[in-house]
Amino acid sequence: MTKRALILVEGHSGIGLLYVKAARRLGLHPITLSANPTQYDYLMAEGIEAIRVDTDNLDALIHECARVRATFDISGITGFSGADESACVMASELCRRFDLPGPNPASIERCCNKFTQRQLLAKAGVPVPAYRLARNATDAERAAEEIGLPVVLKPVVGSGSSGVQLCRNADELAEHTAYLLGGDHIWRSSPSLLVEEFAQGAHYGAQMMGNAVIGISATGFGPPPQFVYRESIFPVALTDEEYERLADVSLSCLRALDLGWGPSNVELRWTKLGPIVIEVNPRVGGAPTPRLVQVAYGVDLVTEHIKAVIGDEWDLRRRHSYTAAARLLIADRDGTLEWISGDSQAAAVEGIIEAKFYVEPKMPIVRKGDYRDWIGHLIAVSPSFAQTTTILQDAVDLIDWSIAPFPTPSE
Repeated sequence: MTKRALILVEGHSGIGLLYVKAARRLGLHPITLSANPTQYDYLMAEGIEAIRVDTDNLDALIHECARVRATFDISGITGFSGADESACVMASELCRRFDLPGPNPASIERCCNKFTQRQLLAKAGVPVPAYRLARNATDAERAAEEIGLPVVLKPVVGSGSSGVQLCRNADELAEHTAYLLGGDHIWRSSPSLLVEEFAQGAHYGAQMMGNAVIGISATGFGPPPQFVYRESIFPVALTDEEYERLADVSLSCLRALDLGWGPSNVELRWTKLGPIVIEVNPRVGGAPTPRLVQVAYGVDLVTEHIKAVIGDEWDLRRRHSYTAAARLLIADRDGTLEWISGDSQAAAVEGIIEAKFYVEPKMPIVRKGDYRDWIGHLIAVSPSFAQTTTILQDAVDLIDWSIAPFPTPSE
């Protein structure tokens, strides 16, 4: 019998391992197509087949999939978000070419452009912050004047909060514009910026599969001006009316963007005017979101996504109801990591189910102002909101580290 393969376009440092393990549990042979497979440690560690190919080249991807099909039965194809989420678009195109289940490629591509996404949401009456497109410093300055400072300045295409910054005054706006357009920020498409009203209020994330809202989390960030995720908790403490409002707005996003196949997640803020949509992502939320949803509700988003990809029936029924929370540990300075302490003690705290560091002593730490500033995470679970938050904080208090500044040139 021919083996059934799952093609993964690119990998993912946070949730890629979850996908290959879930694929194997479903009897699939995972194969990763990547421009640089060596950047994903889990591929070698797990013995995952990887093929080096230009994942920005659709013809090259089609060629490699055709070669794979000579040996395997390709049961499904999906992709992970990269620097510009192009892998998700390419995966959906491949699904169309090989007559496999998948989302509409045009919908994914429109959603991955933040300016186009804003236009479609606004046209459909979905509440979004005021926004302007900018291609140079003059455009950005004019947009900020029209919207009013502070503003959020971000690349039109990108993920993981890369290049996203709060600009509280004209100097910060000019400085960040110069950074984004000056060659330091990596662009894989024509540089363009989104200048956006700073929507102030509690931040929430709705995790969705198809047209169903699986759960809504409360999320928090590290200190401004960056937006580095720091914590997340499922389920969020909301009244029934508040939950329904967030869920209704999230579902309206899917209709406006012609999504609704497979996974998606919607980021919102609850402002004085009510829920405002910050961003819609046509994919499973990054780590540690899938793990939180699984321990809180018993719903494995990754496995159910793969089932959709291969044409099987998914099961989104909640099997239990706990409160799960994660704290992302963020580097507080640049330099060389000298030591970490308390991680084993934190892992031993009752209710902590994960305590993981991504770095080791002697490693250099260079903060980027996005997800790459994470050096580890803790996950706690219990029957109640209050108990979970207490467990998590008790464990966090046990952890410490030291980062020595890099030597100056004179040293």
